[in-house]
Amino acid sequence: MAPKAKEKPKGSSSQPTIAIEDLFTSLNKFIGRSEYEQATKVAEQVLSSAPGDEDALRCKIVALIKADNIDEAFAVIQSSQRLPIDLNFLKAYCLYRLNKLNEALESLQSQERSTATMLLESQILYRLGRMDACLDIYQKLQNLGIDSLEINFVAGLVGAGRSSEVKRVLESLKVKPTSSFELAYNTACSLIETNKFVDAEQLLLSARRVGQESLMEDNWADDDIENELAPIAVQLAYVQQLLGNTQEAVQAYLNMIKQNLADESSLAIATNNLISLRGPKEVSDSLKKLDRLIDKGDGGQFRLARSLESKLSVKQKEAVYVNRALLLIHANKIDQARELVTALVGMFPDSVTPVLLQAAVLVRENKAGRAEEVLGQFAGKSPDKSKVFLLARAQVAAAAGHFQVAAESLSKISDIQHMPATVATIVTLKERLGDIDGAEVVLDNAIKWWSNAMTEDNKLTVIMQEAAAFKLKHGRQKEALELFEELVKKNSNVDALVGLVTTAAHVNVEKAEAYEKKLKSLPGLKGINVDELETTSGAKPAENGSRLVNIEGHDEIKNKDKTKKKRKRKPRYPKGFDPANPGPPPDPERWLPKRERSTFRPRRKDKRAAHVRGSQGAVSRDKQEAGTSDGPIRSSGADNADTKATNSKPSQANNSKAASQHTGGSKSKKKSRK
Repeated sequence: MAPKAKEKPKGSSSQPTIAIEDLFTSLNKFIGRSEYEQATKVAEQVLSSAPGDEDALRCKIVALIKADNIDEAFAVIQSSQRLPIDLNFLKAYCLYRLNKLNEALESLQSQERSTATMLLESQILYRLGRMDACLDIYQKLQNLGIDSLEINFVAGLVGAGRSSEVKRVLESLKVKPTSSFELAYNTACSLIETNKFVDAEQLLLSARRVGQESLMEDNWADDDIENELAPIAVQLAYVQQLLGNTQEAVQAYLNMIKQNLADESSLAIATNNLISLRGPKEVSDSLKKLDRLIDKGDGGQFRLARSLESKLSVKQKEAVYVNRALLLIHANKIDQARELVTALVGMFPDSVTPVLLQAAVLVRENKAGRAEEVLGQFAGKSPDKSKVFLLARAQVAAAAGHFQVAAESLSKISDIQHMPATVATIVTLKERLGDIDGAEVVLDNAIKWWSNAMTEDNKLTVIMQEAAAFKLKHGRQKEALELFEELVKKNSNVDALVGLVTTAAHVNVEKAEAYEKKLKSLPGLKGINVDELETTSGAKPAENGSRLVNIEGHDEIKNKDKTKKKRKRKPRYPKGFDPANPGPPPDPERWLPKRERSTFRPRRKDKRAAHVRGSQGAVSRDKQEAGTSDGPIRSSGADNADTKATNSKPSQANNSKAASQHTGGSKSKKKSRK
């Protein structure tokens, strides 16, 4: 056997160890250069040498966040929970970036209130749509001199529906709207909310110019600049849409969609706005475009595709979902629409639109009663939003012929219950139900409410006049008379005075005559005989409508019109026609069909040729036997004689002869045999 080889002596490792101080120096260098991947590797080297080092761990997490590796950063935080290090702030930020907003807000609760925690909390509240709480934090941070705080402050005001306060806030902060393109963009959005579209357009153009200049100074590439300023381009197209320049807006949206911008949120907004402009047109194409933005998870939950869930605001998300539901209803895809609308009620519990869509789907399914029930339930659950639900319920019920439900719904809306339009609608609904007493109660309550109302635009006169006319129409002259008298006392209205005279004529003739004297006499009606007036057709308005003509002269004018001779017009002859030599008269039967003219002769059919069957040259037996008779056999000669009886005499003779020949032929057929 060969001798075994001797083992080499184990020596020390050939790689020298690096001091932790040198690693931290390299880590600081990479972070300063924004080389976050290298910084992550160096931080891992430090942690391998000194596990649990707090500074190295924080540097690693921040480097991963800066490199947009949020999932990996969150995983590092979760794996370090056993260490005695407070990473809740970084955990909350990672949850915020992962769009787990409620969990992020909960993680911040254990942190001390500082500028950083308050800024992060305000961002989370903004994403959640809790704008009032978000603005409270910004107001507390207003005097701390935080850079670019005004950008988020203005965005919060716009989101909270307080765009009218933007100008005052900028003046208090002593900041110009054009100090940055982000602030100019947000301020332009506030102008759009206040319907100042032209000013918004000018400010958006300024924002685009400022953004291009500032980004070019920072050496940004052209494509990156275009993607960064994409929200401004979308908003400019939206302003064109609001200004009524539909073609320009559509073309701008189409250009953005064709470019396939890297900014997914701007691309989604452009697609949604284009679909809203189209409306029910091109439904299939619009559905295809929206299907790219919406995903349906395994659990049947709907969510926006890619990063849209974290980039779009709550209002923008709702608009995308609502447009898709409307398109499904227009496309008559009721099952899909029902599924989406049911999910939207839970996704946006503070919005009324999903509930209205749910009612619309039920109406489309001919379930108006169920739609009324759903709207009534939500009106009871949300008293502050009940007005919208009750109005929709009244409309659905009225369209379905449920007038009682419609009247009850309108009567429950306290702030418009006594307005003239609402009162008129309820009265009409009551009339259709035959509830005249109920309609009268509605009018009386409206009169009582307006009598006590302390408003400048008081509608008492209008309500009283309509109530009096209603009572008079339904035979309640005494009550109508009281209302007309009260109206005449309050103001000298001619219509009220006329109504009073007309009503009093049914109840109290003396009172009618007394009030009739207050009416001004019409011009041209002096000295008119009543008996003659009854025989006339009344006053005739003049052509210009400014005065009345005399009734006595009306019949004379009418007779003069009758005696006027009409101007004779020369007859128009056909081209080439000479009236002096008209030629022969046209045939009076030229418009009749040929069969109905007297000169019509039908073509006679030759029935002598019998149908021959058999071999070539064979002769039918019937034809051979008929050859011995006196003449040809006509099987329908009598019928032919009847049909031709209206023709000339020679034809009648022929037909009678044919009939006699037919009789003889039948006899000869019986006798002849071979």
